[in-house]
Amino acid sequence: MTIASISPTTGETLATFEEWTPEATRAALDHAGAAWRHWRAAALDQRTTVLRGAAEILRRDAARLARIMADEMGKPVSLGEGEAVKCAAVCDYYADNAAAFLAPVPLPSDAARSYIAYEPLGVILAVMPWNFPLWQVFRIAAPALAAGNGMVLKHASNVPQCALVIEAVLREAGLPEHAFRTLLIGARQVESVIAHPAVAGVSLTGSGPAGAQVAAAAGRHLKRSLLELGGSDPFVVLADADLEAAASVAVTARFANSGQTCIAAKRFIVEDAAHDAFVRLFATKAAALVMGNPHDPATQLGPLARPAFVAELDALVAASVAAGATLTLAGGPVSGPEAGAGAFYRPVILAGVTPGMPVFDEETFGPVAAVTRARDAEHAVELANATPYGLGGSVWTRDAARGEAVARRIDAGAVFVNGQVKSDPRLPFGGVKASGYGRELWSCGMHEFMNVKTVWVG
Repeated sequence: MTIASISPTTGETLATFEEWTPEATRAALDHAGAAWRHWRAAALDQRTTVLRGAAEILRRDAARLARIMADEMGKPVSLGEGEAVKCAAVCDYYADNAAAFLAPVPLPSDAARSYIAYEPLGVILAVMPWNFPLWQVFRIAAPALAAGNGMVLKHASNVPQCALVIEAVLREAGLPEHAFRTLLIGARQVESVIAHPAVAGVSLTGSGPAGAQVAAAAGRHLKRSLLELGGSDPFVVLADADLEAAASVAVTARFANSGQTCIAAKRFIVEDAAHDAFVRLFATKAAALVMGNPHDPATQLGPLARPAFVAELDALVAASVAAGATLTLAGGPVSGPEAGAGAFYRPVILAGVTPGMPVFDEETFGPVAAVTRARDAEHAVELANATPYGLGGSVWTRDAARGEAVARRIDAGAVFVNGQVKSDPRLPFGGVKASGYGRELWSCGMHEFMNVKTVWVG
C-alpha cells in the first residue's frame, strides 16, 4: 500500500511513502522496546530537558509546521501556527509538573511506611487522527515521555509528513533514537503492533468504529487502552444569555478548523425566548467568514481534509432538510474555479432541527450547525443529553450560578459555562458514553499509562 500526502486544496500529490512491511514494523518495535528500557532509567531532568527542547523547536518552527498542516489537511496557517505553539505549551507544562505528578504519595496503613510509586509501563501506541495532526500527538507524547514511557505513532494516512516531522522535532530536541517512532503503516497492522511484547498500551483518538476495534484488540492482548472518540457537543443558550457574545463564540466553536473538531459545538440548543435573535446573529457572523487557500493568512475556512467528506456532509444536510429542517444559512459545496480540488464547503446553519434528524443524531464533522428550539431550561438539558455522545458542552447565561447548575446536569466529560469548550493541559480531557473513556492531560494524562505501584515497608 502507498501512503500518499495529497493536498485537499489543489488535489496535488505532495509525497508518497511505501507502507512498511510487517517485518520492518516488528524490527522498529523491537528497537523501541530496547530504547524504552534505557529511557525509563534516564533521570527526570534529562527527560524534561528533552520536552523543553521540543517546545523551543515547535515555537521556532511554527510557521514551517503550519505550512505542512495546510498542505496535508487544509488547516489555515493562522490556526496551524497556533497549534504548534499549543504543542510547545503542553511540552512545557509536563516539564514543569512532571516531578509533582510522579512524586510518591504516602498512604496510611499497618506498615511502618507505605506509599504509591508511579512507574512507566513500556511503549505506548498512539493511533491518531488528521484534524489536529500535531496537537493530538503531543498531548499524548509529552506526558508519556516525561513519565519514562516510549511511544510509537500510527498517524492518519493522509498526514504522513506531519507524522514524520513530529519524530524529527523530538529527535532534534535530544530524545534518544527509537524512544519515539513514527510507523508508516496502515490500519491492518495495528493489532499486530498492540500484540507486540514491548507495547504496554494504546491511545486512540478517532471514530467510534475505530475505537471499538482498537479496544477489542487491546482486550484480546490484555493491554491498557484510552479512547477519545466522537462528539455531538451541545451549545446551550438560555434566555438570559448575552446573545452577542454567545453568537460570536458560536461561530468559532462550530466553524474553526472547518468544523472538523471532536469538541466543536454541533447542536445549538436555544431557549425559546432567545431563539430567533440568536439565530439571526449566528447566521450573520458565520456568513462573514473568509474561505480560501489555507496558505493565505487571511483565510478562516480552508477545505475539508478530503474531497469525499463534502458529499458525506451534504447528504446529512439534504436528509435533514427533507425531514423538516430549515436552511437559515445556505452554504454547501463550492463549485467553479474557487472549488480547487473540490473539498471546499461553505458554512450551513439549519434551524428547526429536532431529534431524529441526521444533523441532531449523528456527529457532523464539518461546517454545519444544527439549531434546536427548547421550551425552557429543563427542555434544553433534556435535548442536550439526547445523544449517544458525551465529550463536551457549553452553557450560556448571565447567571453563572444557574449556568453551573445546568452544566452539572449535562452528561459530558467537560462542560464550560460562558466559554468555548477547549482542551487545556491544566484540565482533564475525555468523554463518557460513546465518546470514549479515560482522561488525557493534567496528571490524568500521565497516570493513565503508568503502574500505580503500592509499596509496603514493614
